[in-house]
Amino acid sequence: METEQRPTRRSQTADGVRLTVTRGIRGFVDGTVAVVLGAYLKLLGYSNFDVGVVVTAMLLGSAALTLATGVYGHRLTRRVILLCGSGLMFVTGVTYATTTVFVVLVIVGAVGTMNPSSGDVSVFLPMEQSLLPATVSNEQRTAMFARYAFIGSIFGAVGSLAAGVPDWVVHHTSIDRATALRGVFAAYAVGGVGTFLIYSSLTPAIEAVGSARPAPLGESRRIVYKLAAVFSIDALGGGFVVQSFLALWLYERFDLSVAVAGALLFWTGVCSAFSAFVSARIARRVGLIRTMVFTHLPAQVFLICAALVPSLGWAVAFLIARSLLSAMDVPARNSYVMAVVSPAERAAAASVTNVPRSLASALPPLAAGWMLDRSSFGWPLIIAGSLKITYDLLLLAMFRNVRPPEEQNRAHST
Repeated sequence: METEQRPTRRSQTADGVRLTVTRGIRGFVDGTVAVVLGAYLKLLGYSNFDVGVVVTAMLLGSAALTLATGVYGHRLTRRVILLCGSGLMFVTGVTYATTTVFVVLVIVGAVGTMNPSSGDVSVFLPMEQSLLPATVSNEQRTAMFARYAFIGSIFGAVGSLAAGVPDWVVHHTSIDRATALRGVFAAYAVGGVGTFLIYSSLTPAIEAVGSARPAPLGESRRIVYKLAAVFSIDALGGGFVVQSFLALWLYERFDLSVAVAGALLFWTGVCSAFSAFVSARIARRVGLIRTMVFTHLPAQVFLICAALVPSLGWAVAFLIARSLLSAMDVPARNSYVMAVVSPAERAAAASVTNVPRSLASALPPLAAGWMLDRSSFGWPLIIAGSLKITYDLLLLAMFRNVRPPEEQNRAHST
């Protein structure tokens, strides 16, 4: 009788590296697209509300694809799902680089993989999130997610800085600005090719064996649904300040160029990236839930302050202060979700917790675009910060006593 070949630790580690590299590629192209998307659509003659329609379509499409991955993903191999996502990424980039028809942009934005946010909301997220814990031990899980978040954030920051390249091209060549901005979407398509090649090199260890085969939610359904509901409040607030709209607010409020806004978002991204490692250290001392709340809550106070101050200097200071704290909850959150469910349920849990986040963040860009059409005041930032503070308080109240295995072990040993 044939027996299943068990993956070796070396193959699992190699796959972890490959998945982290693909996160970096996506972070770079997403960071560039997020900065230029609003400026490009405005250059084509569309309003802030129209920008909101495109962003909403992208977020709703991401939610639908993520849901499909969670519901039907266990019927396909993990490599096939990831490769299909890369192919869709290539098509999305090519379409945005070659057409300006609004209806086409909305439709492709909905069915494609383009990310208007500074975080990963694509179909890749639940699959990679479910695979990463298998490449390390429980004690190393949060650190692994911290590295994963760091790579995504640091390459996203570099991508934001690269958003200034089209302006440089315009000033030093005869290429017009619209054509230069389309180059960003062509680069996005190239990113799809790069991820396709890397996913193709994943080892057989990427396909779960034995009891770890992906399965629908079972015994973990109750806690996953509760987490999804609370995470949705955070995402609802985040929808008002997705990267594309934060950049658009900077254009409208302080009359910044794409290059300057991209440089600012680069530094906020760098701060967020390095804060991920601090998150893992704090989590070892106070636990995952407290790490999420105690770092995330003050960041939202800084966001509200950025909206209220009248000068660019103070706004920049508060946005950078926010970035030093705002991303610390990401590796802790991902690690926590993967810790409180069984290995077989991880893909489904990642999907179920991310789909409501995408749905909740989809409609706010419409409201934010409407607000910015009428005033450059930072109402979207104030609303976002208030909703996120509500999320922090609810998360602490509901889950502070629900501990992952490594925290239970530390409690027993002491």
